[in-house]
Amino acid sequence: MSTISLTTEEQRVIELVEDLLTKFPPASTDPKVFLGEQFDRGLGWVHFPEGHGGLGLNPKLQKTINEKIFAAGGPNPMYRNPIGHGMTGPTVVAWGSEEQKARYLRPLFTGEEVWCQLFSEPGSGSDFAGLSAKGIKDGEEWIVNGQKVWTTLAHLSKWGLLVVRTDPDAVKHAGLTAFVVDMEAPGVEIRPLRQMTGEAEFNEVYFTDTRISDAEMLGKPGDGWRVSLTTLMNERVSIGGTIPQKGSGTIAHLTTTWKGLPAESKDASSLDEVMKLWSRAEVLRLTNIRANQMRKMGDPGPEGSIGKMASADLNKDIYAMVMNLLGADGMLYGSYEMIRPETAMGSDTLQKAFLRSRANSIEGGTTEVMKNILGERVLGLPGDVRVDREVPWSQVPRN
Repeated sequence: MSTISLTTEEQRVIELVEDLLTKFPPASTDPKVFLGEQFDRGLGWVHFPEGHGGLGLNPKLQKTINEKIFAAGGPNPMYRNPIGHGMTGPTVVAWGSEEQKARYLRPLFTGEEVWCQLFSEPGSGSDFAGLSAKGIKDGEEWIVNGQKVWTTLAHLSKWGLLVVRTDPDAVKHAGLTAFVVDMEAPGVEIRPLRQMTGEAEFNEVYFTDTRISDAEMLGKPGDGWRVSLTTLMNERVSIGGTIPQKGSGTIAHLTTTWKGLPAESKDASSLDEVMKLWSRAEVLRLTNIRANQMRKMGDPGPEGSIGKMASADLNKDIYAMVMNLLGADGMLYGSYEMIRPETAMGSDTLQKAFLRSRANSIEGGTTEVMKNILGERVLGLPGDVRVDREVPWSQVPRN
């Protein structure tokens, strides 16, 4: 019988995982304690530097770690803090000071401190670089005024990753600066945005003379665009780059629905549509496996937009087919009582999953933006006409 030889790195992480599971059995350990121990062993983000939740190893090893921990019933750090774990954590590592990394990463990973991302604004739409929220230097602080919108889980967040305009006379991409902002600070107002699911996981956030210390800047003044690209590339992989087991994930909702139909409701045409969607889901799963195997150390590249774009369209089509199979039952949603959810992950009914999937092609960058990124940065096609590229932001016409 042949055996699979393990590399030294693989053996190291397996031994660390086994030690973690032995000393802190998930069934009898508080999830926050378990996640803290996982972080301290460098098993949180294995490619992060040692001392900051990682071991400086190949990111592909994280799949091995997660599979063993989840198989033993260990907690998923994404559930409580999806924005922090998938988006702002990698940004703090890439751009934060040593003090910021030491302060923020561990409680972020354990879920003790929830994070949000403050990018979108009502007036700039998908043109993130056109944002108008402003930051003005005042001694060793910055005074921030403006509005952000579609901020997931802001109502639960202790910290936010905020990008504002600090130099209106620079071209729009160059005049931005990123900060860590205390969501409980004076001048921060959070208002719910109720969705068609009845929930309000999204929010609009107003900043009125909110003061942020100069020490909470990520990078330097003017680095905000590059900081945001780090966040967005990780966000797209976080949303569309997951690798479920074959036949699991959203496609399992469709196949389970099909299997549960009475025999008289199953016809060849519907089965053909189910199998087409199953094939698309499997192609996406295999594509994400290949992308993960090719991914090197550092930030994800523009190729992450492939999975994000494909998963958005696929999820919408899957749940639309589920509703078709359910027939009139698909209209039985239940209560529309306004709820402030504890997480942005998962839906407890198929009807809610269908409604929630409508946002997949908007959040994390619209499908149209993903197509532009793939066309220009992956395929090398000519870019869109951009008449404001060399114009100072203060001179660009706005509504």
